Amino acid sequence: MRLDPIDLQIMTELEKNGRMTNSRLAEKVGLSPSPCLARVGRLERAGYIVGYRARLNVAKIAELVTVFVEITLQDRSRSTVSRFEQKLKTIDELCECARVSGDCDYILKFVTRSVTHYSETIMKIVEESGLVDRYFSYFVVRSFDLGERGFLDRIQLAD
Repeated sequence: MRLDPIDLQIMTELEKNGRMTNSRLAEKVGLSPSPCLARVGRLERAGYIVGYRARLNVAKIAELVTVFVEITLQDRSRSTVSRFEQKLKTIDELCECARVSGDCDYILKFVTRSVTHYSETIMKIVEESGLVDRYFSYFVVRSFDLGERGFLDRIQLAD
């Protein structure tokens, strides 16, 4: 499926406000409601839109610990990477994971109940997997909301 500027505009608007009514979305992108709804359905079926979620103010719910972690594996063989990634899928406290280039292999984001809980969680990964050479933990001391930010309105489609 080839995306056009209206598809990008639809996704940009939904990225900012996934609860927007179809009528409001259609108005914002310059379509009538029926074709707009059809496009959204097409984008969902094609896998461009994979879900809708609420942004939560976690600090209001509980005092949690957020930790970013750099992980370097013992080796970068396909088998090691696969086993490590399978292990990560079993860790509920893991919120985000990125395989990166540079001095480490992965950057992970954890949200845990406490420092002790984080320590127990990272040990599950380090000791049980036997695949980690080293890791560095960065505890978040303050975070702040950047507001409603999307990125689709800043990219251009290739011709």
